Amino acid sequence: MILLVNGDSHSAGAEIMNPHAFAEDDPRYVHLGRQPHPDNLRESWGYLLSRKFDSSFVCLAESASSNTRIIRTTRKWLDFHELDEYVFIIVQWSTWEREEWFIDETFYQVNGSGVDMVPLSHQQKYKEYVSSIDWTEKTNEAHDNIWDFHQELTERGVRHLFFNGNNYFESINTIHQWGDTYIGPYDRELTYDHILRSQGCHPVNSESWHFGSDGHQKYANFLYKYILDTNLL
Repeated sequence: MILLVNGDSHSAGAEIMNPHAFAEDDPRYVHLGRQPHPDNLRESWGYLLSRKFDSSFVCLAESASSNTRIIRTTRKWLDFHELDEYVFIIVQWSTWEREEWFIDETFYQVNGSGVDMVPLSHQQKYKEYVSSIDWTEKTNEAHDNIWDFHQELTERGVRHLFFNGNNYFESINTIHQWGDTYIGPYDRELTYDHILRSQGCHPVNSESWHFGSDGHQKYANFLYKYILDTNLL
């Protein structure tokens, strides 16, 4: 079996073993660009879960990723791989306001922080984006896009599991029936962040949203039990 994981920094294992979010932050791994730092990835919940299932592990997660990127790269991986081997996809969804911009043949991930780096040609657009984010609109847009992707995977016969990182769908236009394929889409207490905090885990430092090895181990255990209990595999 191939366990395919996608998401943002929570799934990339940012800051678990060192302060890096991207491999390129470490002079030894500049050639890996924005991929997860190898030392952190080996301690991430996804890798630990793959060991529990004795499966191959593919991680497409990238720190600061938008949900648009998550869907695009997951779909691209499926389109370019012959599924001779069973694949199970787990997606951790990022915050609803993040967007992906394609500029000069390069994909940029932007969020509402106001500190993202974009080319000079798009800096004014970025300022306007930050100042005019409509959270209700972005929440509903994310909900619709994720539902469409869920249906696409279902139609393709690809087994999958979704969960939220920090945001959840507080108020949306239409509530969908996801079955067991989405862990608490409308429940704050079932976000990745809340589950780990409720189990006594804390971020690696006071200025971070990222958890250490104890949190990733506990979340791998949580997912393992959930998958077995719901017969998703």
